[in-house]
Amino acid sequence: MNVERMLREQERMLWATAVCFALGALAGAAVLWGAVRPFDGVGAVLVSGGVLIPVALVAGVIAAGAFVVSGRMHRSGETALMPDWQALVSNVSGVAVGAALAGVTGLGVLLAGEVLATGLQGVRVSAIGGGVFAGVASALGGRFAFRTGIRLTTRDIASLMFAFLIIGTLFAMLTASDPAWWSRSFSDLGIGTHGWAFNGTVVIAGLLVATTGSYLGRDLHRMLGDAALRGIAAVVTAWAVAGLALAAVGMLPLNEAPLPHAIAAFAALVLILAGVVMTTLLMGELRMLRALTVALVVLVVVAVILAFVAHVLPVAGLEAVVVGLVLLWLSTLTRLLCILAPEESRPSARRSPLRAG
Repeated sequence: MNVERMLREQERMLWATAVCFALGALAGAAVLWGAVRPFDGVGAVLVSGGVLIPVALVAGVIAAGAFVVSGRMHRSGETALMPDWQALVSNVSGVAVGAALAGVTGLGVLLAGEVLATGLQGVRVSAIGGGVFAGVASALGGRFAFRTGIRLTTRDIASLMFAFLIIGTLFAMLTASDPAWWSRSFSDLGIGTHGWAFNGTVVIAGLLVATTGSYLGRDLHRMLGDAALRGIAAVVTAWAVAGLALAAVGMLPLNEAPLPHAIAAFAALVLILAGVVMTTLLMGELRMLRALTVALVVLVVVAVILAFVAHVLPVAGLEAVVVGLVLLWLSTLTRLLCILAPEESRPSARRSPLRAG
């Protein structure tokens, strides 16, 4: 039965890929209809009206639509028996994932286009050619989004956040106004004409951090039940506030609000570490996770000392170390949850996560 289900899902994904390609090609050709356009990098696109930004928008919208359709096909009754608060958390988290999938797809198109434009200088694209490009981008993004919507595991959310950070940061590096940004901090990527790329990446990464906390709470509830709801609520809150702090880093660019930017960045770091520790404590006697959490906290403290006390590690290096360690920890945690947490939805019997009845 499991094999039959997997084969059926694979068939649906193939159909979804084909439909997304067709919709992307038609929408891309329609949006780009008219004069032949240059296949230039994003900087030139803003001046000359190239193909990248329209294609990115088309592919992003189609990816979000594929996620919605997949969710309705495979998880339509998931919240039917849940109390209002639990259904609300689930629905809001789903909307956040859909927005992130659109962002990942759109930024992926811009990154790929920026790289291709380097080797395709002088190339001009017709509406049909741009439509094919949009179709391919929509097929890739739509397939990933459709697959994500089938079961929507915490591991998928963490992987989405990892992909988004990598794609967004690489794109920001390629379009950075100051090529020497690395000598200061990643926040310098948010300064200048194309600062929106890095700032937008950080804002949506904050949204994904909060969403990851929501799905961690879902899996913890499936494992531990209503008896652990207070602790689970504290974990979800810690990750949600950490996500808001990280989003504030992107909404308060370094050159416009240096002090609030620094406060938000430090708060995000402290709150993420708090979420890590609280999640570990709630999961009880998993020695592997406890050891990894202790190592994470110790290494982050050492990195902070090396950066701000010994001055032997640049701030950009500190940020890369912290992000890498947190993503490693999340990767391990989500793999453990895939093993330990049941796949079936678990409606709560509580009218509130903070009340006993």
